[in-house]
Amino acid sequence: MNKLPCAHLLEAKENVNPKTPNGCEECLETGDAWVQLRLCLTCGHVGCCDSSKNKHATKHFHQTKHPVIKSFQPGDTWKWCYIDEAFLE
Repeated sequence: MNKLPCAHLLEAKENVNPKTPNGCEECLETGDAWVQLRLCLTCGHVGCCDSSKNKHATKHFHQTKHPVIKSFQPGDTWKWCYIDEAFLE
């Protein structure tokens, strides 16, 4: 995690409101479970992480090209840019 922040990370919204604060938007609709959650810093989509079977956060990126997510887990502060594959803590 020593990479310098990419431009996408620097432009990410800090105060985006989660659309589904109680869990992964798609998993809540289908009744599936998730491991951890990620928040899109462009639109507020809440998706499950890549350790979850459905990987909805990554699928959201591929569908929308919204580049930056952050962990939606209590106490986590990291962000991730899909385009540059860069972390920011």
